[in-house]
Amino acid sequence: MTRDQSAILIVDDNEVNRDLLARRLERQGYLVTVAPNGSKALEMLRSQTCDLILLDIMMPLMNGYQVLEHLKKDDRLRHIPVVMISAVDDIESVVRCIELGAEDYLSKPFNPVLLKARINACLEKKYLRDQERAYLKELAIAQEQSERLLLNILPQAIAERLKQGEINIADSFSNVTVLFADIVNFTKISANLSPSELVELLNQIFSAFDELAEHYGLEKIKTIGDAYLIVGGLPTPRPDHAEAIANMALDMLAKIQDFHLKNGQPIQLRIGINTGGVEAGVIGTKKIAYDLWGDTVNTAHRMESHGIPGAIQVTEITYQSLATKFVFQARGLVEIKSKGEMFTYLLMGRK
Repeated sequence: MTRDQSAILIVDDNEVNRDLLARRLERQGYLVTVAPNGSKALEMLRSQTCDLILLDIMMPLMNGYQVLEHLKKDDRLRHIPVVMISAVDDIESVVRCIELGAEDYLSKPFNPVLLKARINACLEKKYLRDQERAYLKELAIAQEQSERLLLNILPQAIAERLKQGEINIADSFSNVTVLFADIVNFTKISANLSPSELVELLNQIFSAFDELAEHYGLEKIKTIGDAYLIVGGLPTPRPDHAEAIANMALDMLAKIQDFHLKNGQPIQLRIGINTGGVEAGVIGTKKIAYDLWGDTVNTAHRMESHGIPGAIQVTEITYQSLATKFVFQARGLVEIKSKGEMFTYLLMGRK
């Protein structure tokens, strides 16, 4: 609808006034509808669009003041400009209409030139307001999309700090639990799949893990190829971080059984867990990332890389944190690259 085709609703109990005004506006190219009273006007506005309302004040049952109040209380209708047209020509009436939200006021009998000028001015302001509302709506949608994208990259608490203007975000956490997982024989598996099939498989597996992470309130840090890194206890510390990670690890082993290769061969995971202190922070300026550093992370990675297919290997410190609530099997001393011999345990299940 163009501006010349603006829809105008005339509300007047006097049929002669309605018809006269309607014919005049139709000759000017407007789309005109009429209502004989306020109740009918409100009923019509529930099912049709309108760009401007010309509203008489002195009407039976529901006068123009009451109709105007109803319009301005309705979020769907309050943006429609209203020009009051009445034989009542006193300052108190004008002031009351303006206070109730009317855009303008004309006295009967109205001057046609003045009426046209007032209508054009009201419609111009409405179109400008409509453009502003549309722009703000688009801006809100874009902002929401940016928020979702940011939260896909960063933890919410870290994203909030960035939005508040922090530049260098780096924190130390004295006690968290880190989990590394990767797919057994991934190189061999990938050689037998097309790129699209490989990406689809990884996306399905990691999406299932993401749901588990959200369920347990854990923070996914990143995926590297077929490796999945997640941590409990940051950026918001929590006392049960080791327990939450253990529960997720067990659920990951159960969930991976839902996935098979095209030949029906099952897919296996290796999972390693370690508990201790880490450094965490945001790196990069264009492709930013939230990452972890420290010996605790490296050792968790070693627990995974030196682990057993289909098993969860944990360090002594993680075992001590969980021994009362979970079932373990001692694996014994294991030669760990860059660490030497370490006594490790296999997490078997919940007590």
